[in-house]
Amino acid sequence: MRLFRHSHIDLRIVCAGARHKRERIRGDIVSLRGDVLTVHRRSGENVSIEVGPEVAVTALKMVKLSDVKVGSYVGTPAMTGSEGKLTATAVLLFPEAASGTQEGHFAYDFGPNSTMTNANVDSLVTGTSGRELRLSYKGGSNTVTVPENVPVVTFAPATRADLTSGKKVIVVVTPVQQDVFKAQVVLVEKDGVVPRCSANVDALRQIRGIRVCAISYRGCAN
Repeated sequence: MRLFRHSHIDLRIVCAGARHKRERIRGDIVSLRGDVLTVHRRSGENVSIEVGPEVAVTALKMVKLSDVKVGSYVGTPAMTGSEGKLTATAVLLFPEAASGTQEGHFAYDFGPNSTMTNANVDSLVTGTSGRELRLSYKGGSNTVTVPENVPVVTFAPATRADLTSGKKVIVVVTPVQQDVFKAQVVLVEKDGVVPRCSANVDALRQIRGIRVCAISYRGCAN
């Protein structure tokens, strides 16, 4: 077991989502009443999610692309252009101890032709086509263009008090019955930072004492 320095982050749970049929729900919070979180999904319907006291709530915070260094480990959801060029829609900077989390390049759920690359940073250059991250992972490498307006984020603590009406959330869940789910982790909008990178939240148990049990996987529900 590897632990984050000065914390208790457990990295033992890897790709558990596929085994336990976990899903990812994106939407807007309608309400939190007791342990029941109601979310209005992007697809239009409301769903009820049981959020027990043991369920972690976490958030993201903005950082700068200059905080990403050679050797950093990042996740980059991106859109693939007609010529195969990857353009990032966000960049997630992982804590150092999470290096290697769900490493690779694979299809993502953020729209047609969307991908996710979790990889090491080999270089960051500014060229005629803009800022480019050159990334390498087991079995391959690629280059991702990072537009100036793309958010660069890392993890930040949050609590149930942040689960207020109108906030954007991504919730990793286990289905209980139709439109009823049990939460495994909640990633919530905080300080104006909207979560977009849930596929990268992998096997984290605690961040500064806040329990996290997020699952990384390659398929999801809207």
